[in-house]
Amino acid sequence: MFEDSLIESGGRLKTKRGYTSIVSFAIQIMIIGVMVLIPLIFTEALPKQQLMTFLVAPPPPPPPPPPAAAPVKIVKVIQTDIVNGQLRTPTKIPKKVEMIKEDEAPPPVMASAGVVGGVPGGVPGGSLNGVIGSVLSSTPTVAPKIATPQRVRVSSGVVSGLLVRRVQPTYPPLARQARIQGVVVLQAQISKDGNIENLQLISGHPMLAPAAIEAVKQWKYRPYLLNGEPVEVETQVQVNFTLSGG
Repeated sequence: MFEDSLIESGGRLKTKRGYTSIVSFAIQIMIIGVMVLIPLIFTEALPKQQLMTFLVAPPPPPPPPPPAAAPVKIVKVIQTDIVNGQLRTPTKIPKKVEMIKEDEAPPPVMASAGVVGGVPGGVPGGSLNGVIGSVLSSTPTVAPKIATPQRVRVSSGVVSGLLVRRVQPTYPPLARQARIQGVVVLQAQISKDGNIENLQLISGHPMLAPAAIEAVKQWKYRPYLLNGEPVEVETQVQVNFTLSGG
């Protein structure tokens, strides 16, 4: 019996508590809904100035100032008739032609009873350009004397024209028997008197060279003059050996 009373009482209490909770939630939802709908229905109760500040967008920022304009440089073009150092052809006839007037040359200085260009206060019969001109004109001009060389080199053709005495060489018998012939070339040094001082063999057959040297030593030349003075000469001498002339 006690258990039945507890069970019944427990079930009743449970049922009433659930119903009360549902009713309480419904009432709270209705109250919240009324509170939300009232401002939407009665808009004139809201502060208009505050609403306007919320709804109006802020003004845009002011534009940046324009950049400072660079100073304009004025270039003045000068008309000229000279292009690249040359005078160009004028495109039109100028209205005014300027005449260039040159200053007159100063009158020549007249020496006192002297000549034109003389020193003022000079004596009659003075020379042109005054004292300095007379001194310069009276000084004789001497050309510098070029030293004459002691020895010069002359071609064989020029030296042959100075030959005074020519001794023919003796044909060597062995060379004649061997039928040897040809030209012997010698380097010769001729003194200021025209005598042969030094001989050197340049080319030629060995059997013919001694006879050529012996003959050329006896040759005689006229002195070779340079600037009016005799000088030593270096030249080449040729001696021809032929069997027909031997």
